[in-house]
Amino acid sequence: MTEATGTPFVLNTDKGLETSLRGFLRQLLESGNIGALILPLKVPSGDSFAWIMLNDAGMIDDAVPFPATMPVQGAKALRSLTRKERGELTVMALMRPCEIRAGIELSKLGQVNTENLILATYDCAGAVPLQSYVSDPAAAEKNFKEFFITGEPDQNAKPICASCTDFSMVDSDIHFGYFGVREKGMLVIPGTVRGTDLLKKMDLQTASGSELLPVWKAEVEKLTEKRSSVRKIVFKKTEKDISGFTGMLNVFENCIGCHNCQSVCPVCYCRLCYFGSEASRTNPEAMVNEAVKRGGISLPPDRIMFHTGRLAHMSLSCVSCGQCTDACPVSIPVADVFSFVAEQTQHTFEYKAGRNDGKPLPLRDFKKSELPGVHKLVKDAEPGGTSHE
Repeated sequence: MTEATGTPFVLNTDKGLETSLRGFLRQLLESGNIGALILPLKVPSGDSFAWIMLNDAGMIDDAVPFPATMPVQGAKALRSLTRKERGELTVMALMRPCEIRAGIELSKLGQVNTENLILATYDCAGAVPLQSYVSDPAAAEKNFKEFFITGEPDQNAKPICASCTDFSMVDSDIHFGYFGVREKGMLVIPGTVRGTDLLKKMDLQTASGSELLPVWKAEVEKLTEKRSSVRKIVFKKTEKDISGFTGMLNVFENCIGCHNCQSVCPVCYCRLCYFGSEASRTNPEAMVNEAVKRGGISLPPDRIMFHTGRLAHMSLSCVSCGQCTDACPVSIPVADVFSFVAEQTQHTFEYKAGRNDGKPLPLRDFKKSELPGVHKLVKDAEPGGTSHE
């Protein structure tokens, strides 16, 4: 959890968290200090949410600051709006921590321009699986409210949420904290100089949050400890499940090759993926020959290559948002595997995905001086300490 860069303010929550937050956002927009907001709104059918950029304060009443589910990872919305140009407006994006972290990763890859973006996060209790929401929106909303109040994802939340330890203040400009203090108010915490400057411009007539800040921090730390315990259990099981090639085959044996996990992943950014290119297309005659040789082959082909290829490509940027599992039609725990591997690779390179700390993404650019270090990593990872000379 990152630290505040200035004095936090407290918003009155007598009429509820969402009403309080909407009022703040309305004041922010009407002050002219930002030109637009990126927020989720419920779609007309009522069974999903869509990202919308608005500058009409009257539309804020229709916004849903805390959506129950995640149909589209917010970083993909940021990418679509800022990839080509930064734009003239100063825009605030209010999103879950994992969405903002993915947006920061994309900024390092030149896919999101944050120059005129104010990144805002809030304490995240988790999200309901998309299919559960689409099947019964009313029941899903009820389930969401139950763990939204406690801050502890239950069996009705996306599985990855229960083991997420980056659910509160990350490297955002402004964070809205309510865990442990929601009865007394909602903290508006500046996380960067940009966030501090914005709050100063607003001249907020609210109480200082200095007294509530330690209470909020203690609750976040308590919840982090609980989720860390779950994370250890999940990772231990995942490590056992994917052990060896046979383990990977067993985990991904039901994969139908739909590539949904790739499509919804916010950090799978390549405009032309190898697995969708002409180079990846299997020659029918070669497949028949292979089938004759083996006595049969599994279709679709190259399923393990697809998943391991994606892992090798983007595990350093994985923020464990769980969209991959949410989109899988055959319920493969893709997010557990990717989150586990990401933990290992990011630890190896002393890198944390989604941190806006000035560290570049490892392995994106090589310097000649770095090659001995890469050679040592390979050598140390191989059995017996042997290496490819």
